[in-house]
Amino acid sequence: MADALERLKERLVEVVDLGKIARILSWDQQTKMPPAGTRHRAEQMATLQRLAHEKFTDPEVGKLLDELRSVEESLDPDSDDATTIRLARRDYEKAVRVPSSLRAEIAHAASAANPVWRKAKAESDFASFLPYLERNVELKLRYVECVAEGADERYDVLLDDYEPQTKTAEVREVFAELKPPIVELIAELRDREIDDSFIHGDFPPDRQRALSHEVVDLFGHRPDTWRIDPTEHPFASGPGRDDVRITTNYHPDRLESLFSTMHEYGHGLYTHQQPQHLERLPIGQACSLGIHESQSRLWENLVGRSLPFWRFFYPRLQETYPEQLGGIELGVFHRAVNRVKPGLIRIQADEVTYGMHVMLRFELEQDIVEGRVELRDLPQRWNEKMWDYLGVEVPDDAHGVLQDVHWSGGSIGYFSTYLLGTVASVQIWEAAVRDIPDLSEHVGRGEFAALREWLGEHVHSLGRKFSPQETLSRATGSTLQAQPYLDHLRRTYG
Repeated sequence: MADALERLKERLVEVVDLGKIARILSWDQQTKMPPAGTRHRAEQMATLQRLAHEKFTDPEVGKLLDELRSVEESLDPDSDDATTIRLARRDYEKAVRVPSSLRAEIAHAASAANPVWRKAKAESDFASFLPYLERNVELKLRYVECVAEGADERYDVLLDDYEPQTKTAEVREVFAELKPPIVELIAELRDREIDDSFIHGDFPPDRQRALSHEVVDLFGHRPDTWRIDPTEHPFASGPGRDDVRITTNYHPDRLESLFSTMHEYGHGLYTHQQPQHLERLPIGQACSLGIHESQSRLWENLVGRSLPFWRFFYPRLQETYPEQLGGIELGVFHRAVNRVKPGLIRIQADEVTYGMHVMLRFELEQDIVEGRVELRDLPQRWNEKMWDYLGVEVPDDAHGVLQDVHWSGGSIGYFSTYLLGTVASVQIWEAAVRDIPDLSEHVGRGEFAALREWLGEHVHSLGRKFSPQETLSRATGSTLQAQPYLDHLRRTYG
């Protein structure tokens, strides 16, 4: 039986490695690759995904899993080996329903659509992107049909890919609890006069780039393990603990890149601190995108927008931009970077309005999957919801339906994890504060080792051993709760 377990692990390692190679190819496409290389990259991604899928869904894997049932039952359920078998079985039973050819088609279509999306966004031309979106959706619906048996609703299949063992109805319930208080708070705050004119102006990107590197070094990592690159839509990637690749974007007229970098640092740190002895097995990967997002939102908001952090780092920012910020007091700056004002762009949204952007996308994705909206009508539906939820008029598709990269990559089912993670980030922060009562003082001194180590022990080291809810419960003592997040918003902004 031990031999069967080792053979299963050998196969899983190969599958994980192929997936990480695909991530490097995707990173390269979005940062370095010549635009004309799209055709080659789409073919390469299709081949990789097909090979990984064929390796994993090989009938031999099913035989090994059957052979290991008695072994799994004899082990401590929380042990690495028992969890490896259990997780592999769950993934296998879903993957084996999907043809390898469909996996390859999905990967090819996603890679081919990305440069078209970038150009369409630059030109605010949804019509040029529409055929590629239609192809991605068609393939995803075929995928849903393969796996949907036993699901409560079709969207559950896609959500499960990003937030395992989570139902669409559960997410709707959480969002229904969040929505009324957030709408009420937005109404209170939207006309509050706060001067933020000084964070818009002339901010040379070369200095922003230097600050981004400085912030990542300040937050902390092992030497020679990180890199930061510019891209159209920031993301974090990389093949493992010691090769972490985050991206940001630099706008010469605003300081958004700092918060984008802090956000992606949180994602990168999760990878950086995953369990080394499990890093080439599925259980050594991230638990879910919601838990992943809890890490990025914690560093961006609960650290990066906090007064203690800016007490420490604001003098450095003033040194970098003395003309713009030299005469602006700390409190004035801190209020400006926390101003609540409904806007067009999700990744630029303040903490209060951010959730409405996510709910909008979550609702539209369900409409797409259930066939309640024609894809050609998405811009209109998007614009209507932006007005209904945030009172914002959308001037063009670049600032509306084309702003996010996800649908170009076929990532349907993803968006709710942004708000689930944001809610969880507050619970995780509060648990960290319980264990490190002087955490704010650490932040105010620019010392982050205690926070990194706490997150490593209580979140990152768990990898994918447990469900998102169990992971959160082990870290904080509770499954996902809306109230701590609502209390945080009210306490911070109300």
